[in-house]
Amino acid sequence: MTVSYASVFTPMAAELPPDTDVDAIVLDLADNHVAAGKSVDQSELASIVAGARAHGLPLNVVVVPGNPAPDSQLRDLATVIGKSEHGTVLVLSDDWAGTSSDSISRYRLERAEDVAKYRGGGHSTEAARAFVNRLETPSTVSWTAITIVLLAGLVAVIAGLYFVKRRREPDAEPMPESIVERSAQIR
Repeated sequence: MTVSYASVFTPMAAELPPDTDVDAIVLDLADNHVAAGKSVDQSELASIVAGARAHGLPLNVVVVPGNPAPDSQLRDLATVIGKSEHGTVLVLSDDWAGTSSDSISRYRLERAEDVAKYRGGGHSTEAARAFVNRLETPSTVSWTAITIVLLAGLVAVIAGLYFVKRRREPDAEPMPESIVERSAQIR
């Protein structure tokens, strides 16, 4: 029996939270870059988004009710919205967050998501503020610099070992001609 692995390497289609109208969300984002249900006060979220935009972070915030399962649906929704609303999209549910950005690395987004999660229902303002604060905080560790230092150290160690090995080698002496002649006669 032949097994086909083609389906394993095919990307899955985006799975959005149930009852999600992407067009309505995009229309709601047009006025203040915040899309939330009628029960959510958009004014505080809009002020957080305006502050982020003033600092050069093109942010859009979407709040969905409940916690869709699986939580990857939030990232899928952020990705779909990000195709029409360029910049960074933050989708918040009661306990989870999903993001997409065309200018911020996935590492920084995930790091900012971590502080926005598990705030509980009705705390989307706190979650958005925590997300923005984490993104605006400069990273204290430069992973590029650490990688360069480690690679330079590794090269130095390898070069040092090479030179130590070369110094410890006995000087090679040429073979006496009598041995060379004998080996030629044996053949």
